[in-house]
Amino acid sequence: MRVGYTGWTWISNERDHWKPINDRHKENFEQFLREVSDLGYETVENFNWIADYYGDDIEGFKQTVLKYNLKFENLYFYFSNDPEKDYLEAEKYLKFMKQVDAHYMNMQGVMWEDRPFVRPFDEKRIKEYAELSNKIGRLCKEYGVKACMHPHSNTAVFKKEEIDYYMQHADPEYVYLCVDTAHTTLAGINAPELVREYGKRIGYMHLKDLDPDSSLNPEWPMKRFRPLGYGCIDFKGVVQELRKAGYDGILCVELDYQPVCNYRSAQISRDYIHNVLGL
Repeated sequence: MRVGYTGWTWISNERDHWKPINDRHKENFEQFLREVSDLGYETVENFNWIADYYGDDIEGFKQTVLKYNLKFENLYFYFSNDPEKDYLEAEKYLKFMKQVDAHYMNMQGVMWEDRPFVRPFDEKRIKEYAELSNKIGRLCKEYGVKACMHPHSNTAVFKKEEIDYYMQHADPEYVYLCVDTAHTTLAGINAPELVREYGKRIGYMHLKDLDPDSSLNPEWPMKRFRPLGYGCIDFKGVVQELRKAGYDGILCVELDYQPVCNYRSAQISRDYIHNVLGL
């Protein structure tokens, strides 16, 4: 298994709803690469709009990543409320991915920011997501990319019953699951058990920890996410179940909110992976 890190927190503004920092995007992206390379990470990923910044400079993108001895592997893709637009956008980004030799596309449902954060089971929306994922997944396969659905807080695919229903309607030939350990745990799901259940259908992994104190940050529960080892998640159990399933893909660390800074969070998690998980 290869260990990666996600770069979107270096190049987007937490205080402005995570909008891209447009005036320094390339400089910040290179800072991300420099820092995670220094810490010994092997692969990187980013939100899909990094492709827009480098659309006219593919060779520059490839050389910048290579300069730090890293491999760009995943582009994170958000659904909108317009499936036709999403399909066309996916095709555009897949062309970029082929040019830079990336092999995974994470997909995520539309995220709401207003309460209630957890909402009733939405059969119609989940089935629509599965149908769209199947279409994008077939396209991904043509490009040599794995399409991976990422269950996420404040979306229609989050809780166990929602994941199960989605996966029942997603074609296993074209659509995989990206398990995010913190979102999974926030949904009340045991992360190692979810990995055990879906085994071969897991195409990608996101690792982050979660503070178990549910009284913290009721205004936005995702602020309870932590660097690895600072929460309650059984990462040894997760890795054990992945090995049993024959998973030999990427373990990508991610953290939305930083206790100190991006570098320090990435350092804490890399130390944990090396010293505790032996990777």
